[in-house]
Amino acid sequence: MEKCPCGSLMQYTACCKLIHDDLGKAHTAESLMRARYTAFTKGLIDFLYNTTHPTSRRFIKKVDVQSWTDQRKWMRLEILNTTKTTVEFKAHYLESLEPRIQHEKSTFKASHGKWYYLDGIFLS
Repeated sequence: MEKCPCGSLMQYTACCKLIHDDLGKAHTAESLMRARYTAFTKGLIDFLYNTTHPTSRRFIKKVDVQSWTDQRKWMRLEILNTTKTTVEFKAHYLESLEPRIQHEKSTFKASHGKWYYLDGIFLS
């Protein structure tokens, strides 16, 4: 069985796959953040697009998300701090075989019983 890439130590099928199959299963901003990270590792572009809040979604294109995702090999997710609506994290990845870290504080918004990624601030 495959461990979930989000770092939860659970099996993928018992963790982020549940959210990938039904967005309503993300009960917190952190659970959606973990599912989005896992979606990056698996190339689930539709999930990433559909879990971006509609007010932010209009500024992105699926082809750009696909290209950005394809240029990275995602290694691990480190959750640093969470509040009800924010998640500070470090996503470790390789780009052109060089180790990189995306340190971000993301803001999420619940709407109609589902969580969505609103925006993020790069911290380093």
